[in-house]
Amino acid sequence: MVKLCGIRISNYHNKVRLAALEKGIAFEENDQCAPSRDEAHLERSAMGKVPYLEVNGETLTESQAICEYLEEAYPEKPLYPRDPWQRAKVRELISYLELHVELVSRRLHKQAFYGGAVSDESKAQVERELTRGLKALGRLAKFAPMLAGPELTLADVCAFVHLPLVATVTRLVLGRDLVEELLPQAKPYLKALGERPAFQRVAADRKAATDARRKK
Repeated sequence: MVKLCGIRISNYHNKVRLAALEKGIAFEENDQCAPSRDEAHLERSAMGKVPYLEVNGETLTESQAICEYLEEAYPEKPLYPRDPWQRAKVRELISYLELHVELVSRRLHKQAFYGGAVSDESKAQVERELTRGLKALGRLAKFAPMLAGPELTLADVCAFVHLPLVATVTRLVLGRDLVEELLPQAKPYLKALGERPAFQRVAADRKAATDARRKK
């Protein structure tokens, strides 16, 4: 039995959880495991981050590494195509989503969620980089009907957990939903994904966790 540790407000935790659910993997979950610099936590996650996966007394960190492990250890319901080129194209989409879109938008989280302020100069830089990243993603994505083609892949899992967060952040801080403006195909695509049972479950649990955190 594998155990996923993290928090349900985290898009990277939800990425792993959603992948496991879509693959039909039986797993335990500790959804109260927050990032920490405590020594006990660092023994499990060297950077103190979540999520991490526990397997046979050992731990694995970084969501992409965890998903790659799950793909190889549980190949019965794959989230990657068989063809090596198409597998690489899925990884390419994930890289664009996470490195050129989601990671860039994180520079705005301080103002969007934590009561801080981001300078106008930083906002302008993020807007430029996000514009470039979203346009590039739009050039690569097929939406046919899934991001990489006809079949659901890990790229779709990543899009579902990352793109709505990016949209929220840009709307709150920049006053513009850059995802809707620059990737108009995303709205109907994400809506269709959200009708899948595993996606519905993860979205509902994320909302519940977010609402509970706001009440504290």
